[in-house]
Amino acid sequence: MAKVTKLYVNDTIHDINVDESVTLLGVLRDDLDLTGSKYGCGEGQCGACTVWIDGVPQRSCILPVGTVREKRVTTIEGLAKGEQLHPLQTAFLEEEALQCAYCTSGMIMSGAALLHSNANPSETEIVSFMEGNVCRCGTHPRIVSAIRRAAKMMQAARA
Repeated sequence: MAKVTKLYVNDTIHDINVDESVTLLGVLRDDLDLTGSKYGCGEGQCGACTVWIDGVPQRSCILPVGTVREKRVTTIEGLAKGEQLHPLQTAFLEEEALQCAYCTSGMIMSGAALLHSNANPSETEIVSFMEGNVCRCGTHPRIVSAIRRAAKMMQAARA
């Protein structure tokens, strides 16, 4: 089997030596020690493992690492810029939109992708976009509020 030797994650090139069929989530967690993305269902259904591939949210638990060799991978660890949290990370804290926090990184990665494509989503658009992310604690109303708050924060920053 072919080996992946370079992987572009969070603006850094990483040299790795794994079989291309290994999941991206496995490489992120086991080889790169980026443990923010979680293993939830292993079937790409719950969203706990969501990362961006070239800016598009993808489920890393079902994605072979060989398919992202030439692409930019962004994890929850790469969303903040240094010590400056992404506005959605801040909004999640302010809205207390996490309980057990297992789904949080996937929720934030999906929500931030939504805000990147739609700067002012309606509540209906947020709920629809976030359908693929499961929160077993039931904090969905606070998650929606956090996304709305982040949208306002981002609009104010642009003004």
